[in-house]
Amino acid sequence: MNRLAESVMLASGWRRALMMVIAGALGALSAPPLFVLPALFLALPVLVWALDGAESRRGLRRLFGPAFRIGFWFGLGYFTIAFHWLGSAFFLEGGWYPALMPLAILALAALIALFWGMGTALAHLLWSDGPWRIVALAGALSLAEWARGTLFSGFPFDLLGYALTANDAMMQLASIVGIYGLTFIAILIAATPALAWPADGRALARRMLPGVLAIAVIAAQLGYGSWRLVSTETVMRQDMRLKLVQPMITEHTNWAAAQPAAIIDRLIGLSEAPSGAHDPGLEGITHLIWPESVLPFFMSQYPEALARIARMLPPETMLLTGAPRADAETGAGNPGYNALLAISTDGEIVASYDKAHLVPFGEYLPFADLFARFGIRQFVPGTNGWAPGNGRRLVSPQGTLPFIALICYEAIFSGLFSADAYPGGTQAAGFILNITNDSWFDGSIGPEKHAHHARVRAVESGLPLVRVGNSGVTFITDGAGRITAALAPRAASTLIAELPQAEGGPTLFIRLGMWPFAGLVGLALVAGLLSRRRRPRPIA
Repeated sequence: MNRLAESVMLASGWRRALMMVIAGALGALSAPPLFVLPALFLALPVLVWALDGAESRRGLRRLFGPAFRIGFWFGLGYFTIAFHWLGSAFFLEGGWYPALMPLAILALAALIALFWGMGTALAHLLWSDGPWRIVALAGALSLAEWARGTLFSGFPFDLLGYALTANDAMMQLASIVGIYGLTFIAILIAATPALAWPADGRALARRMLPGVLAIAVIAAQLGYGSWRLVSTETVMRQDMRLKLVQPMITEHTNWAAAQPAAIIDRLIGLSEAPSGAHDPGLEGITHLIWPESVLPFFMSQYPEALARIARMLPPETMLLTGAPRADAETGAGNPGYNALLAISTDGEIVASYDKAHLVPFGEYLPFADLFARFGIRQFVPGTNGWAPGNGRRLVSPQGTLPFIALICYEAIFSGLFSADAYPGGTQAAGFILNITNDSWFDGSIGPEKHAHHARVRAVESGLPLVRVGNSGVTFITDGAGRITAALAPRAASTLIAELPQAEGGPTLFIRLGMWPFAGLVGLALVAGLLSRRRRPRPIA
């Protein structure tokens, strides 16, 4: 390890860039669903050693100099591996689209890696020769993670903190600090091996002490998580009996091929037919739930759809379904909304929610006029594109339990709920409903990765999560993120289950929001500033 540390510190040019790309790619193995946590403990020390050897510059050259490039190359390796599954969607399009896949993944990884470059540049401004440098790195890099998950609509897939959510016990700390707080902790503890090497004649016990403290943090995390799981009982509601439908609708990729009557036939057939001895069809069901993208057409194209749904639904049963929604006030030539509709037994749409966070390049195309010249369009078909909704809000159909709706991609965003939406608040939500269509990425790790992000939202909020996917992953969790019922992916099937009760009130994370994370980052950056030592004179 001494030799490795010294080699990294002395590297420069393309050798340093290659080392960073390899280290970043190794670190990506810690992301869900692989959760190879030791990989992060190997990757982040390499980043620290590279910053130890980074030359200092003056002015803007210092900000965008070697330290920036070190973080950029490290991020490029991490995000190329972490986001590789997004390439699956290119093969569904066929034609020459698959040829674009490597370029598109590299371009996305490079764009996101700019945030990490800024993070390491900021950390290097606060760099010192002692252990406080990894505290500065944790503050600066976790701030960069928050920025890439928030700015320019955000893209918070595979934040570093997800490495610390590998099982039910580990993810419980998210109920206090959220995923961004876990990101700070993950960077801090995974960088500790950098303090043991180079040895520089220090006693072994002194060198190993930070690593021992890191292990103690993980042990404390597991201890808290185990205690919370034991002390939080899963209690099922007696007034909520759900039927989740996983229909395997493939027409979402080509609206022109969709036959509305045939699709409704398939959905109704799955919904009404008993799937086993304990499945009574729709008898006793309070909520029938269909996923996102199961209706690849507007209701105006098949007006009989609502009438057929009304005939299917028994009294006191409500359908919650993903569907495109056209705004009658904006006219036929305007974009539609990717919506969730609540449909009563009378066939009336009694509530709706429009997806607010649209997927870049999937549901909208940045710089659309430029890309149109090359024949490139958004992946998700529609008549005139898609418009964003007005933001997250409580969905409260009359006569049923209010809930928070998250459509597909929205489930990866943390910390956007108000405490008023929880038991004891002004309008109490009973659960989170996440409808999704991950079949664009079937055959990759994408659906499982996306599902894990959604589970962490349940832990952060303390609310049960109902997740219904077109091709999977479909399941129900309690407020601690424990799966209480699930369907096997990649099969047309249904699941009948009761809904767990929400916890007694909002979690500490919901009550305090991002303030604990902001406090950790602020303290870390101040500590780095105070601990700076005189470094070699900057190179002009």
